[in-house]
Amino acid sequence: MKFETRNKPLTVFTFASLTDIILQLLIFFLLTSSFITQSGIRIQLPISETREQISDRHIIITLTERNEIYVFGERVLKENLSLKLKEISDGKTDKLVVLRADRSVPIQEVIDVMDIAKSTGLTRFVVATQVK
Repeated sequence: MKFETRNKPLTVFTFASLTDIILQLLIFFLLTSSFITQSGIRIQLPISETREQISDRHIIITLTERNEIYVFGERVLKENLSLKLKEISDGKTDKLVVLRADRSVPIQEVIDVMDIAKSTGLTRFVVATQVK
């Protein structure tokens, strides 16, 4: 007994469905990438003429205009700053400390933070600025 099929198999592959999927993925990624915001602390850095690249291996300390201190985006009390820096540096004194201080922060606050960092053994400091 011979069976016949009415529908014959397609011999040509169409890319229409694959193109639709790629287009939808592209739209999805374009839309979701606009939702990604950079979390961080809003400060106005002083302005300078030169620029230096900051590495992830540096210790970043941020001082806000409300005299708040952040280490890598985590708020730290001034009394606990020494312990936090010892924990982060792991006894390595060659790490560079990047101070990101708001323009309105008194210089004495910056010096106090530097003194606390020096007491933990860190001796290399850079003050972050904006490029004109």
